[in-house]
Amino acid sequence: MKVIVCGAGQVGSQIARHLADEGNAVTVIDNNAQLVRNVTDSLDVTGVTGFASHPDVLARADARDADMLIAATWMDEVNMVACQVAHSVFDVPTKIARVRTESYLDAEWSDLFRRDHLPIDVIISPEAEVSKLTIRRLAATAASEIEPFLGGEVEFIGLKLDEDCPVINTPLRQLSELFSTLRTIVVAVRREDRVWVTHGDDQLLPGDEIYLVAARADRNRTINIFGRENVDAKRIVIVGAGNVGLRLAREIEGRPGMRCKMVERDLVQAEFAADNLERTIVLNGNALSVDILDEAGIADADAIVALTDDDSTNLLSCTLAGQLGCPIAIALSNNPTFDRIAKPLGVNALINPRTTTVSTILRHVRRGRVRAVYSIGRGEGEVIEAQVMATSPIAGKRVRDVNFPGGSIIGAMQSEGKLVMPHGDTVIRVGDVMVMFAVREVLSQVEQMFRVSPEFF
Repeated sequence: MKVIVCGAGQVGSQIARHLADEGNAVTVIDNNAQLVRNVTDSLDVTGVTGFASHPDVLARADARDADMLIAATWMDEVNMVACQVAHSVFDVPTKIARVRTESYLDAEWSDLFRRDHLPIDVIISPEAEVSKLTIRRLAATAASEIEPFLGGEVEFIGLKLDEDCPVINTPLRQLSELFSTLRTIVVAVRREDRVWVTHGDDQLLPGDEIYLVAARADRNRTINIFGRENVDAKRIVIVGAGNVGLRLAREIEGRPGMRCKMVERDLVQAEFAADNLERTIVLNGNALSVDILDEAGIADADAIVALTDDDSTNLLSCTLAGQLGCPIAIALSNNPTFDRIAKPLGVNALINPRTTTVSTILRHVRRGRVRAVYSIGRGEGEVIEAQVMATSPIAGKRVRDVNFPGGSIIGAMQSEGKLVMPHGDTVIRVGDVMVMFAVREVLSQVEQMFRVSPEFF
């Protein structure tokens, strides 16, 4: 597949790397020549310098032969016009655009993106994705990662293990015997910046981050077994009244039993938030001030969510809130290096909007019958939800008879509408939906298992 990626920043470069690693022909466009050089020097991609919305630049990127255009520059208008030009001039079949401005996304103006107006096939809103992810984190406060699959029937969960975890040094095979009714499979471990797929003889150590697939109904029991406990987060303090903070506050206002207060440093933005929210108390002040956090009732809050555009402010306000008695701290961070210092600072979970956006875009890019994708960390691995078709090479085989690529594992299946936690004798049937985890190096091989041959159509 030939893909044009507009934007060579963190989002664009991550998407380009994923697609190039899978053997796609990728061309990256950016008006910053240095960013283009950085991408072409480190990845097997072609680079073009210029504005992605200009027809001559898209022509140099060979847009006429492209199968897809992904517009992920920092400007909504450039992304939208690039999609328009790709459609009107070059007849690119699929156009995906990252759009952040709330006004463009308002349901009142949804006709704007009709095919005869602005022909964008998929619109990705980072703010909307971050808001949804934050709500999930507030429902599972012990988790460092959480993402639903199989229509919410199972969840992919990340947990960091402490010294007092009761199953430390226990082989995973033995855990399956001890908790035979638990519908949970540990699929991967991160230790000292290395991620690998688990085996039955693997033992867990303090400091490990484990990734597991669990039935949603067994979430809390699973978390408890690994020595963690969820806090029922009902009273929330939000730091930052930008697009993300406002969207999250509206989401919380619509949920019975939940309420929030908001702290915003800028007076104009604070007044705007107060005018546009119904049940949220908005305070104008600096979240790094003890007095302001006290006024927000931080000692009685269940969680603080820091969503400003300053990573340092987010982490430090979370640290201060923890010292003042708030048990759960969630911070937005665009800098992956902050992963190392988050836990020592008392931050329970980091949300990286760029990683979230990449995962959402990849969900719409995958070929075959892949229905959902979630990328972990810096793209070291992915969780994939895919449907088994009649032409799939794994259809009709038992799990033990399938030569799965090393570095991949099945976490759960949905067969005839029922949840199945697979074992060696489980038969993979046509129509089954599988949730698999795979490290980056074998993703293309896993994808091939779900490819639909041309003869199918």
